[in-house]
Amino acid sequence: MHLPNYKNGSIVNLMASLARELGGDSPYAPLKDFDQKTIAGQDIVLMVIDALGYEFLKKQGRGSFLEKNLKQKITSVFPSTTATGVTAFLTGVAPQQHGLTGWYMYLKEFGLVSRIIPFTTRAGRIPLAEQGLKFKDIFQEKSFFKKIKALGFATQHKDHANSQYSLALKDGAKSLTFSSGPGFFNAIKKALARKTKRKFIYAYLDGLDSVCHKYGCASQKALKYFKSLDRKIEIFSKTLKNTVLIITADHGQIDTQAGKIIKTEDHPDLANALAEPLCGESRLAYCYVKPNQARKFENYVKNNLKSACRIYKSEELIKKNFFGLFKANPKLGERVGDYALIMKDNYIIKDFLEGEDKKIAIGNHGGVSSEEMFVPLIVIKNNK
Repeated sequence: MHLPNYKNGSIVNLMASLARELGGDSPYAPLKDFDQKTIAGQDIVLMVIDALGYEFLKKQGRGSFLEKNLKQKITSVFPSTTATGVTAFLTGVAPQQHGLTGWYMYLKEFGLVSRIIPFTTRAGRIPLAEQGLKFKDIFQEKSFFKKIKALGFATQHKDHANSQYSLALKDGAKSLTFSSGPGFFNAIKKALARKTKRKFIYAYLDGLDSVCHKYGCASQKALKYFKSLDRKIEIFSKTLKNTVLIITADHGQIDTQAGKIIKTEDHPDLANALAEPLCGESRLAYCYVKPNQARKFENYVKNNLKSACRIYKSEELIKKNFFGLFKANPKLGERVGDYALIMKDNYIIKDFLEGEDKKIAIGNHGGVSSEEMFVPLIVIKNNK
């Protein structure tokens, strides 16, 4: 297993380094081997390319502009997924503090399993806002923009910019939206052109993640997307003045093969022991187990699924600092279930609710493989 290095080598530590430079602070130590002088006094663009894993860059991106500017590999957070990783970028702290634990989250406050970023129910995908529920009722961590003294900007695709998740996490920032590839870079340029005090710009792209989910990380479509983006970033970087461009990712991905898919419907004893649908991710499942079924559930996994996953009591993962360091969010324990199944190799585990699409993605993330956990740190500074 490859676990996050919250001590001095994760995306959280990168954010600690940026916070200190931008007039803020963090309980986490700064990133090891990060040259703080590189960003001193500069405008900073943090470009997060969803699913750009370190191993993807070294294999698919060998010789690319991004690979040539690679400084080091760092870790994501646990689990290695968008809900935890992007939230770490936008708060500056680990899941231990921000309390978002995966794509599917059981919200005890509301008595339901949610899709946390779209902020809908899992079953039926009903918008929680339509039920009078608010994201701020389950999330209290301040945004990173509220923790620094620079002028903040958040660049997002227009389809995501006005969600309750986005509005809460970019609180304190000026929002810039785009609808196309060129629009992404134009939005960043628009922010940099502002004649004002020092700027911090968070810019997020999810295209590579979508392509890898659908076609796989090793696919020609993923390679084509990456090469096109690499060229666009190289061209864009040449326009920068008094600005440092930092590029990283929330996680990488791993491809799943046929025969490595565990479906709860094929394991009725397992399914019958569950009090709630699986939460978390297909590569890291939180299991809420009926009290009188706990021992039976544990034994079933150990006897029948030992080649596919490791089983932990979730409270053990909190104690061992899988989710971060320091004091835990008071809601963390109830959001990670009774047990956690950490998938081995490239296995995934899935359950399906009535009406859910049963199509299974090729690329997946959330686990502890090197492909998922390690992300690149790329730093580009145009000295002209």
